[in-house]
Amino acid sequence: MAEDKPLTAEEVHSAQESLKKGISFHENKQFRESIEEFKKAAMTHQSDSKHVEDLGAKLKSGSYKLQQESIAYMGCAAVHLNKLINGIDDAGRQELNVDESLMNAFKEWQ
Repeated sequence: MAEDKPLTAEEVHSAQESLKKGISFHENKQFRESIEEFKKAAMTHQSDSKHVEDLGAKLKSGSYKLQQESIAYMGCAAVHLNKLINGIDDAGRQELNVDESLMNAFKEWQ
């Protein structure tokens, strides 16, 4: 389980990069690729490995378009990244270089 190991700045950075790649793919209407990147971001240091699988099952059971599925995974990845950023210890936070546009978006959520 991920919660047994301490969260690292590298993991947060990896999740951030996957989210940014996913957004880029989504903007270019490459929805399959965006979904894969969003899944990677959402699975980084995940304490509940079934969470992303459960989301996928729910989406498959509906009649959603690929674009809508991508948006759902994007939301999942963004919420997870925000949780990672807020969950890192002070030492790890010093190493973080979080994208300013993402931080501004996350501040609006609080």
